[in-house]
Order: sequence, then C-alpha cells, then structure tokens
Amino acid sequence: KTNVMFLKTHKTASSTVLNIMFRFVEKYNLTVALPADQLVHLGYPNTFLARFVEDFEAVGQNYNIMCNHLRFNPSEVQKVMAANSYFSILRNPISLLESSYIYYKDSVPAFTISKDVNEYLASPMKYYHPADYWQNIYARNIMWFDFGYDNNAEDKQQYVQTVLEEIEQNFHLILIADYFDESMILLKHELCWDLDDVVYFKLNSRSQDTIQTLNPESKERIKTWCSLDWKLYLHFNQSFWRKIEETIGLEELAKEVNLLRSRQKELMETCLLDREAVGKDHIKDKALLPFQSGAAHILGYNLKQDLDKRTLKTCQKMVMPELQYMSYLYAVQHP
Repeated sequence: KTNVMFLKTHKTASSTVLNIMFRFVEKYNLTVALPADQLVHLGYPNTFLARFVEDFEAVGQNYNIMCNHLRFNPSEVQKVMAANSYFSILRNPISLLESSYIYYKDSVPAFTISKDVNEYLASPMKYYHPADYWQNIYARNIMWFDFGYDNNAEDKQQYVQTVLEEIEQNFHLILIADYFDESMILLKHELCWDLDDVVYFKLNSRSQDTIQTLNPESKERIKTWCSLDWKLYLHFNQSFWRKIEETIGLEELAKEVNLLRSRQKELMETCLLDREAVGKDHIKDKALLPFQSGAAHILGYNLKQDLDKRTLKTCQKMVMPELQYMSYLYAVQHP
C-alpha cells in the first residue's frame, strides 16, 4: 500500500514512525503532504484544514503519504487522503505524561510553574488554569486532543464510547508505542511492506538522566487526571493484541520481531560509529543534530566515515532528524 495517512501523536515514538514513512516516500518516489509555507506542523494545534498542505489546490487528493503533526479532522483529511489506510500510535499515558512534562517544561504554563512532575500531579488544578487552556494542551489528555476531541471533556461513559467508536471507524490500525517492534511487524503486515521498510533507529529519544521518577501516587493520579487518554489507551491496547492474534499469531510475531531486531543490529553495526545514540554535545555532524526541547536532551547519532555512497545515503536517512528530513523533502518536492 502506498497511500497511507499516519496521525502523528505527541511523545509516542511518532518521530521514529515519521522517519519510516519519509524513507518509504523516497524509496518508491511518492509524494508527501507537507505543511504549507515550510511550517513544522499541518496547522497544529488548530484543527486540520486541507489548505494547511503545501500545493493542496494543485495536487488535491493525489498525495500518497501524510504524516506530519495535525489535529485530526476527518472531513478535511479526506480531501487530501482518501479514507483507505489511516493509522496512528498511542502510548501508556503514565510514561507519556512524564515525557511531555520534561519535553514541554519551558513552554507549558502548568509545567513551568510546578517544581517537578510529582508536584504537578499532586494537585494539577493548582497549575492547570482553564484560562491558559490553549497553552496547556500537552498537560492533559494530549492523545485525545490529537484525535480531534476536547481534552477537558467530562469523562462520561456514553461520550467516551462514542469517541472510541468514531476512532475505530476512521482508523483501521492503532499501534502501541510500548510494544514498538510488535507494532512495526503489524504495520508491515497491514500495509504489505518489506522488513526493511519498517526497520528503524530510535529517533527523538532523550538521555536517561532527564527522566523523572514518578512515585506510585502520581502513576495512579495520571489515570484519573488523564482518564480520557487512559480509556483510549486501554481500549486500543486490547484491540492491538486482538488484531495481532487474528492476523499474525503470537508465535509468528515473535519470529518476525527477532528478525527485525537482528536487521536493526546489523544496520547499527554498519552505520553507526558508537553503535548507539549519543548526547547532543557528542554529535560530530551538526547537520544531524536533533531539535532540543525543554529539559529533555535529545539524543542523536554519529555515522562511520568510510561508508560507500549507497550505504552512506541509507544510513544518513535512518538517522536524519525530523526537521532536517522535512526540509530536504520540501526542497525535492517544491523546488
């Protein structure tokens, strides 16, 4: 399948998925719906409109891939991408909130004025002021918001059920970041892709020293504070495993995950100088330096020097940070 829309959610390993999508675009010479006016997002956090896509008036529904951040709006997305292969990814809201806290510490008022993530969660309403709602979207039910819904809505059973059903109708696949390798195998099966199409190096991840430990009370509080995200996650985590059992089976899944991991290891040995991600101060080629946000210390990679031209190109694309890859594709598609 070459016509695919990926709803890129926040802090869910979605930058790694984006890199997979961009490499697929290049491999098969496809067109990608990039943000108009060289912006980073497709209008986010505003609800998506087709005109947020570069050259939409001229290209219409002839894009193959759409995968940049947007706030989902089915009727407008369908103007750009026919409703055939839509997929997205979710992450456990407990680790998601801690990740958001560090990443958006400097830009989200609710996070800025609290000392650390545990203090914030001890009494979120002390820091999360409804008047700053628009600046605080990352501080509560961010996945619910990304799917186009009100992240401050009341958690009522009928409402939640309706939303879950709508998402199921709009998306034929929801992956789970906590099971990333399993997700890539499921994606490969659903889209009839090759193993090399879903092999990846982890992108936009942060150094261990910037992770804050959530105390047991905070973990429980997240389930209540982000209850819409929690229900979204529980529901689609179940359907994810159901889909795996129906389409692949757990035994075959384990085999394919091993193949994916050994292919990844092989590529790391081929491409990477340090065979792992390194801190921002240790990245030698500044063109491969990922965007740094908040207190997160985003890691990157160093490539080996003596690679032949073709291998170098493959390796470069696998480690290329999101913003650099976007502007490269922008220059190719919109010279």
